[in-house]
Amino acid sequence: MDNREFRAMLLDISGKLSEENLKDLKFLCSDIGKKRLEKMSKGIDLFECLIEKTEIGPDNTERLRFLLNKIDQQVLLEIIDDYERGVTASTADALDPNERENINIATDVIVAHLGRKWLQVGRKLGLQPTQLESIQEKHSRDLEEQVRELIKQWMKMKKENARVQDLITALRDCKQNLTADLVVKQLRELGAH
Repeated sequence: MDNREFRAMLLDISGKLSEENLKDLKFLCSDIGKKRLEKMSKGIDLFECLIEKTEIGPDNTERLRFLLNKIDQQVLLEIIDDYERGVTASTADALDPNERENINIATDVIVAHLGRKWLQVGRKLGLQPTQLESIQEKHSRDLEEQVRELIKQWMKMKKENARVQDLITALRDCKQNLTADLVVKQLRELGAH
């Protein structure tokens, strides 16, 4: 993803942070070090530090989401959502149209049948614990949306290398054979697999 768009999003968020918001964010990032935090007068200063520590980046907004969620800034989370919609759109464009269709079919089946085992499947797909935590917090009361978000994050991570077979394999590895069988059946019925 384009680094300039990511930095533009950070600048936008920084401009909307109040002094109190920044103080709260700095408190949550105490691992950076007191002296360094004291020198920060804007959100962008903190974001630059998080980039240096590779805690956030163009393809990794989970830590930023977590922090904004903790200081109860849902409005600012929407800025990240808008940025990521642009990322997901470009990721979807890079995917082979047939593969994208297969993943869409698989997603609907998985959302309907996976349930609470989605975290285990997420780990098997290679998502980081912070990403899984963020998904849980973002959709804390909606299990189906958690599963849908998991697949969206996985696609963003894999880009044009996302394959429906990887989803099926992850399901089987997590002993979710019924769900995997239903995905295969649905793909066959629709002539996609």
